[in-house]
Amino acid sequence: MAVALVAFNSFFAQVAIGKQSVDGISTVLDFDNGSGNTRGLILPATSGFPTGSIANGTFIFDVTDKKVKVYENNTWKSLSDTGSSGAVAVNNSAESGKGVIIGSDESSADGVLVLESRNKAMVLPKIATPHIIVKNPYPGMMCYDTASKTLAVFDGSVWNYWK
Repeated sequence: MAVALVAFNSFFAQVAIGKQSVDGISTVLDFDNGSGNTRGLILPATSGFPTGSIANGTFIFDVTDKKVKVYENNTWKSLSDTGSSGAVAVNNSAESGKGVIIGSDESSADGVLVLESRNKAMVLPKIATPHIIVKNPYPGMMCYDTASKTLAVFDGSVWNYWK
């Protein structure tokens, strides 16, 4: 099964999570976006900034200042106000490997999940009004709010919205 997944990923470079197929040919990673969806993407919780080769478009939840951040134009930018990291489960496990790469056999970026594609994008999980529907969001949760048509990120205290 694992060999089939690797082979499929190498040839088509498309992955569907929570459903049978990817919507469209321009998607590298797609999530189940049914009308009752309450699940988003959870960002890695880091203490300060990650080290290594950081690519523009890298997202984290920084437990040091309790903010969701994106790496853009070689600098970290906050996407949220100061939230709360009280619900973050501390991971003291030793890391192994380079993470998962989708869309390519290798990448110069160092991350838990790296999407590499010249012509495909990631489609975020879609949730209508996550501030109402998601009952127990986790710090660093990210989704697309279909009601407000904005990027929604949870900072551990409140949802922050970006157009």
